[in-house]
Amino acid sequence: MGSDAKQHILTVLVENKPGVLARVAGLFARRGFNIFSLAVAPTDDERFSRITVTVDVESAPLEQIIKQLDKLVNVVGIDELAPEAAVERELLLATVSAPTETRSRVVELVGQFEGRILGVGSNEVTVSLDGSPAKVDDFERLLREFGIVALQRTGRVVLPKLDELPAEASS
Repeated sequence: MGSDAKQHILTVLVENKPGVLARVAGLFARRGFNIFSLAVAPTDDERFSRITVTVDVESAPLEQIIKQLDKLVNVVGIDELAPEAAVERELLLATVSAPTETRSRVVELVGQFEGRILGVGSNEVTVSLDGSPAKVDDFERLLREFGIVALQRTGRVVLPKLDELPAEASS
């Protein structure tokens, strides 16, 4: 899944309380909003969690999605991030078929993508890769040629890009 004008990234800061994620997901389900990706984790402040959700704006106007989220009691703040203004990462874990005759090609592919080999069995290898969603998509597509036994992706996690200092100021 690459970045697309039909997708928008929202980061939703919520109170870290039981049931909050269920309420957010329930809102999307009740309203018929389509979610491409969802990731949630506590922030540096244990009182809050950040939900990163990539939404399909063809299923509902973005303004409507934001208004509905803002009505939820436990929502503290909502930010929309354009892909060009965001640092996006995703994690992929996969076990792929890797008998002796193809194992070196799998290892080479993992190296080319700067991934990691996490486990080696007699006919399978478990690998990981973190990177931009496009990089993870490309890696997954190439792994499929070997035969994916099991696959899990985290969904996008996102933070705003920093304003970079001019080259002379950073030295």
